[in-house]
Amino acid sequence: MARPVDSAAAVTPRHYLMCRPTYFAVEYAINPWMDPAAGVDRARAVRQWEGLRDLYRSLGHRVSEIAPIEGLPDMVFAANGALVVDGRVYGARFASAERTPEGPAYLDWFRKAGYTEVREPKHVNEGEGDFITLDDVVLAATGFRTEAAAHQEAERLLGRPVVTLQLVDPRFYHLDTALFALSGDQVAYYPGAFSEGSCRVLRALYPDALLATEEDAAVLGLNAVCDGRNVVIAAEATALAGRLRALGLEVHPVELDELRKAGGGAKCCTLELRGASE
Repeated sequence: MARPVDSAAAVTPRHYLMCRPTYFAVEYAINPWMDPAAGVDRARAVRQWEGLRDLYRSLGHRVSEIAPIEGLPDMVFAANGALVVDGRVYGARFASAERTPEGPAYLDWFRKAGYTEVREPKHVNEGEGDFITLDDVVLAATGFRTEAAAHQEAERLLGRPVVTLQLVDPRFYHLDTALFALSGDQVAYYPGAFSEGSCRVLRALYPDALLATEEDAAVLGLNAVCDGRNVVIAAEATALAGRLRALGLEVHPVELDELRKAGGGAKCCTLELRGASE
């Protein structure tokens, strides 16, 4: 059974980086969610994204924005652009040619924003899409996008232990589609997204984790953002929302179905800047 959270604990304001979906489209298919023939409503995607950004601000968090670039329709998924821990920036090196230019674009933003420890990666990785930072460890996934060698590269830069997990279901091609942090030492995840060996690792590390169902995961319910008290989650993940409330968390459902056409949800749109430069 999942461990209840301390709902009275103070929430430290977070700093997030986001990218407006000005040029959002589904023009290619690099994951099972994407169907170029289905089309998208860009204006609706922008409204949904604005709702997410405004929600963060209403919860007391700071949001910075990186300018979107024409021709990079997936740049809205800012979480993939880097991993930032203690002010150190580990950049992204995308697996697909379609997204490759996003890596340098995000690194350029960090340099201009005053970050001094910015690492251009040697190995393929997709930022916070495949790295989730907790108090004492960074969970990192491989299997579809990020190379295992990137885990060691990140560990050397960040000076934190990195635990490798194997993803096995192509619907959950990034770690942040299958697992999110409830606190600095607790997670929620969908076991079916991971190899049996990785499930054993997760059970050992988080014996009281919240285990989500396939129905939760299938609407990207685990692509969620939690600040320790508030959880921003896909509106369709109603069962998961109920279980989170039962743990003492405040749940904030958001409509992001337009962006889900490209395989993204709230977390995909949100890159946390830990130890951010001012």
